[in-house]
Amino acid sequence: MKEYDIIVLGGGPGGYVAAIKAAQMNAKTALIEKNAVGGVCLNWGCIPTKTLLKSAKVYHYIMESEKYGIDIPNKDQVIINWPNMIKRKNEVVKKLTGGVKFLLDKNGVDTYIGSGKVIDKNTVEVNGEVLKTKNLIIATGARPFIPPIKGIEEGIKSGLVLTSKEILDLPQLPKKLVIIGGGVIGVEFASLFSELHVDVTIVEKAPNILINVDDDIREAILKKLKKTIKIYTNADVTEIGKNSLTAMIDGKAQTFEADKILVSIGMRPNTEELMHLGLELERSAIKTNERLETNIKGVYAIGDVNGKFMLAHVASHEGIVAVHNILGQDAKLDYNKIPSGIYTSPEIAFVGLTEKQAREQGYDISIGTFPLTANGKALGEGENEGFVKIISDKKYGEILGVHMYAPNATDMISELVVAMKLEGTIYDIADSIHPHPTLAEAIMEASL
Repeated sequence: MKEYDIIVLGGGPGGYVAAIKAAQMNAKTALIEKNAVGGVCLNWGCIPTKTLLKSAKVYHYIMESEKYGIDIPNKDQVIINWPNMIKRKNEVVKKLTGGVKFLLDKNGVDTYIGSGKVIDKNTVEVNGEVLKTKNLIIATGARPFIPPIKGIEEGIKSGLVLTSKEILDLPQLPKKLVIIGGGVIGVEFASLFSELHVDVTIVEKAPNILINVDDDIREAILKKLKKTIKIYTNADVTEIGKNSLTAMIDGKAQTFEADKILVSIGMRPNTEELMHLGLELERSAIKTNERLETNIKGVYAIGDVNGKFMLAHVASHEGIVAVHNILGQDAKLDYNKIPSGIYTSPEIAFVGLTEKQAREQGYDISIGTFPLTANGKALGEGENEGFVKIISDKKYGEILGVHMYAPNATDMISELVVAMKLEGTIYDIADSIHPHPTLAEAIMEASL
């Protein structure tokens, strides 16, 4: 029987980072993953979708080549080769997951591929072998939530209804795609497929899409999306037919034809096989404190399974915090400064409070915005749609929130995350020299 200091259950971006960190800190560590190392993010989420979005962007550039002084006489000869896009996506995924496996091996982590059965907090069985551990890190992730809609089970069996996992391996592009849900995942897939000339419709039960996004950003992206995508809000899906979806919209039933239907209305934490441990739950997720501890001593939960922020980079950081605490260090995670990205075109990135949240919390705020139409780099690249918005406290200049709608916004947001982490002010940003010409100058200008 093998004994470990730490067993990590789940090999996603939270689990494998935690395992590598633990091994680097000289803890005897095992990682158990039932499917593929890398989890949803590397295999069926973040990386595959962004790879396909890049292919769509290249196609967009080609179809608008005249804008850059490059003439292509016959655009009809430009063909979207979807199978080759999928092939490239798979190659990228294979390279990254192979890299993760190499790092696990290099750092001395014992990796088990199989379904881990937790007997108790100190005992895990995998592939018929019993392992003992002093500490357990649960990183079992989450799965797409399937709502109880009439006809949905039949739709899944027939291949009409897909989740974000299956849609990444379609053999061919659908002609008509209906997306249930206007959250981040739904909007990203809508952007991808509409760019590839698929007829896309979003039906969202809430009064608006992207409800957690700042109002100004949402208004801007809605204006862009509505040029190519049909969006229906306050839409309650009632039935899925053989090749259709019916929803009640403003009290009237409306039916949409569809070759494929994507269900994208949130994720459900994978906790069912752990309930015998007596874990305390909160909104169906494992409840943890800022140290990532559960209510059971020696048991930690990180990533999607704790339901705090279903983001890969948060899971990774939670894994490091959990390991530090297990090994005697005092580490905490500040959930008020978590950056988020939405990979539309232009991209959306934000951190901290929205304008509405800042006002509701009683701050006397100052708002600085700068449009990309006045940014030299954006104009030169022909991508000048968007803006940067910075919300600060008037009293001290504390940065309360930053919201970007711009090309490469997901890369640029890190500057503000660091500034907020170091308790920098709007004056510090304004006084920091930014290189010219860059899109990042818009951050300085907004602060000014």
